[in-house]
Amino acid sequence: MATSGDLVDFARGLPKAELHLHIEGTLEPELMFELARRNGVPLPYASVDDVRRAYIFSDLQSFLDIYYAGCRVLLKEQDFYDLTWAYLTRAVSQGVRHAEIFFDPQTHTDRGVPFESVVTGIRRALHDGEARFRITSGLIMCFLRHLSADAATRTLHEALPFKKWILAVGLDSSEVGHPPAKFEDVYNRAREAGFLAVAHAGEEGPPAYVWEALDILKARRIDHGVRCVEDDRLVGRLVEEQIPLTVCPLSNVKLRVFPNLRAHNLKQLLDRGLLVTVNSDDPAYFGGYVADNFRDTAAALGLGREQLLTLARNSFVASFVSEEQRRAYLGDVERFAAQPSLKTIS
Repeated sequence: MATSGDLVDFARGLPKAELHLHIEGTLEPELMFELARRNGVPLPYASVDDVRRAYIFSDLQSFLDIYYAGCRVLLKEQDFYDLTWAYLTRAVSQGVRHAEIFFDPQTHTDRGVPFESVVTGIRRALHDGEARFRITSGLIMCFLRHLSADAATRTLHEALPFKKWILAVGLDSSEVGHPPAKFEDVYNRAREAGFLAVAHAGEEGPPAYVWEALDILKARRIDHGVRCVEDDRLVGRLVEEQIPLTVCPLSNVKLRVFPNLRAHNLKQLLDRGLLVTVNSDDPAYFGGYVADNFRDTAAALGLGREQLLTLARNSFVASFVSEEQRRAYLGDVERFAAQPSLKTIS
């Protein structure tokens, strides 16, 4: 039987891809204060501890209110570089080999920050991260669903000069009351421009939103999707087509989608044959990065070694890497699993 220390080491060392990570959601309080000082932005908090005490959320919207307030300190290209670099230095210690990272340009352009400053700062850090840490990456530009479809279309036009840096488009922010169908036209335009498509659906929103994301937006992955279990026909489709779900357990608990990790349906999703992955979402706000999600979920749900290996394999299967890269990363997982010192992890 594995000890808690064994589980920590296994979860951290296990090679994995992170597919549901909002770069703005990695803004730790220490960096928030540093950037606030650098840019002369007043904060409504007296200290780092004061910020952390504010991270008690009743639902998705209560989190988003603080999340958008924190983003106000991000003003210059170097700020986005520093934010992304800080994430990468943590990710490498969490076993991340590949990251497909969300960014929310409208959160910044609506404050007068140029799109170019946002994407160039992030991209420079990802380039340097691959050189130093060998973490490959892709950028996913999200549309804020509480804003209009016209605003999303304007953002898509702003992104076109930087298309070579952006892998896909996504959809995030307040889910309830903002169905995926609202963004059908902009997703069609994005596909015509060559972008892949993903979408948040089935976190707080109903299974019907997952159907819309698949059928109307033509999403290749569903971000969250945990409410799919309320619709057996939907589960059957997700299993048959092996459509990935990028699940974020600690986030789901922090935002009251589940009362605690023991009540999370991740194991049920795995047992039913869904292509489930584990991710950290907004780790600075939700109390853990991706290996922490692996560790805590395994402990709470009694997941064993093989289930954790399945989740790691799923992360690369669900990623948008080339087939050659996928085979190489899956080989890394098998080599990790074959280490004699790790074979006793149950």
